[in-house]
Amino acid sequence: MRTPTRPFEPTQDHQPLPDYTTTVLVMAFINLLWILGVIWALYGLPAVFAAGWVVNYGIAWLRR
Repeated sequence: MRTPTRPFEPTQDHQPLPDYTTTVLVMAFINLLWILGVIWALYGLPAVFAAGWVVNYGIAWLRR
C-alpha cells in the first residue's frame, strides 16, 4: 500500500463512492408525501397548499 505524501491525499487503493442522488430524492419525495398527508388530515387542504407554497418559495430562495 502506498503511503500518502500529504494528509487526505487519495490513494489508488480506494474505490469511488456510490452515487446516492436518486435514493436521496426518492426518500425526500416519500417524506414530503407523508408530511403533507398529515397536514391534510389535521388542518385541511388549504394548509397543504400553503405548505407547498412555502416549500416552493424556500427552494426558489435557495436557488438564488
